[in-house]
Amino acid sequence: MVNHGISTAALFLIAGFLVSQRGTRLIAAYGGVQKVAPILAGTFLVSGLATLSLPGLAPFISEFLVLIGTFTRYPAFAVIASTALVLSAIYILWLYQRMMGGPANHANDGMQDLRPREIAVVVPLIALLLLLGVYPKPALDIINPAVEHTLTTINQHDPAHRIAEGPVK
Repeated sequence: MVNHGISTAALFLIAGFLVSQRGTRLIAAYGGVQKVAPILAGTFLVSGLATLSLPGLAPFISEFLVLIGTFTRYPAFAVIASTALVLSAIYILWLYQRMMGGPANHANDGMQDLRPREIAVVVPLIALLLLLGVYPKPALDIINPAVEHTLTTINQHDPAHRIAEGPVK
């Protein structure tokens, strides 16, 4: 949830920057934004790739752990979740292609790239996505004790331990 919060916060901020400049939320109204605002397009790309859990970005670790945990007990649901991940990747890449790439929409000619204060807001989020994607230990060190406490409170055991010990008789 931490990684999802960071990636969606970055994506929503960038979407807000786009809407505030153009005054429209219609995807068709954009096109060729990367030609007039390359930093905006780059941050949109990194945030979009993070939301689809690209390896090397923080949400990948989360999705991978969830899918591995789900697959050990509910393989059918893991397949459904993996399919949803592929569909979200298709959507995000299609969205980026339509809005940032392609022929330039002349209505975008007056767009400005990210201003310094906007960069100051987005860069820490992008940095966290990269840092936690390469080195997730700080977040896991906080999350794991909370999960263990919750499991103890509800008298459950970590299923990974049972798998390591062999089948239950």
